[in-house]
Amino acid sequence: MEPGRLLLALRSGDFITRERIRIWCIALLTAYTASLVYLFATAHGANDYQGRPLGTDFSNVYVAGQSALHGDAASPFNPAEQYKHEQALFGAKTPFFGWHYPPFFLLIAAPLAAFPYLSALLIWQLATFCPYLASIRALLRKFAEPQVFTDNLWMLVAVAFPAVFMNITHGHNGFLSAALMAGGLVCLECKPVLAGVLFGLMAYKPQFGLMLPIALIAGGHWRTMAAAACTICGLAAITTIVFGPQVWPAFLDSMSFTRTVILEEGGAGFFKIQSAFAWVRMWDGSVALAYAVQGLVTIGAAFLLFRLWRTDAPFARKGAALCLAALLATPYSFDYDMMALAPAIALMVSEGVHRGFRSYERVALAGLWLMPLVARPVASVTLLPVGVPMMLAMFLLLTRADQVRSKTMVWRELELAKDAIVSQKKPL
Repeated sequence: MEPGRLLLALRSGDFITRERIRIWCIALLTAYTASLVYLFATAHGANDYQGRPLGTDFSNVYVAGQSALHGDAASPFNPAEQYKHEQALFGAKTPFFGWHYPPFFLLIAAPLAAFPYLSALLIWQLATFCPYLASIRALLRKFAEPQVFTDNLWMLVAVAFPAVFMNITHGHNGFLSAALMAGGLVCLECKPVLAGVLFGLMAYKPQFGLMLPIALIAGGHWRTMAAAACTICGLAAITTIVFGPQVWPAFLDSMSFTRTVILEEGGAGFFKIQSAFAWVRMWDGSVALAYAVQGLVTIGAAFLLFRLWRTDAPFARKGAALCLAALLATPYSFDYDMMALAPAIALMVSEGVHRGFRSYERVALAGLWLMPLVARPVASVTLLPVGVPMMLAMFLLLTRADQVRSKTMVWRELELAKDAIVSQKKPL
C-alpha cells in the first residue's frame, strides 16, 4: 500500500469493521482455549508442566486463606512463612508467589480456602468474571448508542480482551477491579451511595484508588466520598474482628519487602510492571530517578484529571480518563491489572459512536485493546515499553484542554445568551 493511502487508512480507521473485529476476537478466543486445554492436559495435579501451581498467583491467595482459617492470619505477610506453606501444598520446587495485599483481602481468601484448590480457583474465576461482564454491559447500556448492542458484538470483544486471558492464567483479581470501577461509574450519578461502596471496596488493592478522591472532589460527589470512607472503615473493623489486630502491624512490616524486592529490585521482572517507575528501572535508571519520574506522572495525571472532572465534558470521557489515571498514577501496576482498561475502552467507544471518532482514534483504541497481549513479550525481548506510552497518549487525548470547557465558562456563556435574548425582547 502506498504511504499516503496507508496514512489515510490509519487516520480514518475505516478498515476496523465489525466483521474484522469479530474475526480477530474469534481467533484470539480459539488460541486462548487451545492454550488452556494444553495447560490443563499437561498438568500434574494442581501444578502445570513447569511445576507452577495452576492459576499461578492465585496460589498465594489460597495459601493465605488457609493460614487465616487455621488462626494464623499474620503469617501470609511474612514471605518466609508464606513460601514454606506454598511449598508444603504445591511441592518444594514451586516458585515463590508473595502475598502483597492489605488484610481486607483475607475476607475473600479465607472462604475460598475452604474448598479444594482447583475448585476454589474455578469459583474465584467465575465469581469475578460474571460481574465484570455485567458491569461492562451496564456501562454500555447507560452511555452507548443502541447499535453497540447489535448482535452482542460487545460481549465478544469483552471476553476476547487479552487481559482476560492473562487474568485467567494468573488466577488474578483484575475482573474484580474492573467490575468495581465500572460499577462505581455506572452508579455515580444515579446511586451515589452505592457508587461509594463499590469504590470503597477497591481498598483491597489501594494503589488503584489514588485518583478516585481527585475525581470525586473535582466533581463534587461528596456523598460518594462519604460512602467510600465508611466502607473502608467498615472493612477495617470487620477484618480486625475476624482476624485480630495483629494483621495490621504484620501488613505494615511486609510493605518493606514489597517495595524493595518486588518494586525497586524488580523481583518479578520489570518487563511485567506497566508503570513509569518500571520503565526507568528497566532502562537501568536509579531508584531515585524512577521515583522522581513516577512522581511527575502521578502529579500530572492528578492535575489533568482534576481539571477534566471540573468541566462539562461528557461523563464517558471523564470515566475513561479516571480508569487510565488509576493505572498511570501507581508505580505498582502489572500487565494483568490492565483489566481496568476494559471500562475505559467501553466508555471511549460509546462516546466515539455517539459523536464520531476523531482522526486515528479507532486505531488507537484497537491498539489499547491489544496492548495486554504484547506489552510483556515486547518489553522482555526489546526492553521497549509499550503499555505506559500507549496509556499516556490516550490519557492526554482525553484530557486535551481544547476539547473541554470549564463549568464557569459554560455558565458565563449561558448568562450572556440569556442577556442577549432579553435585550432583543426589549421595546425600542
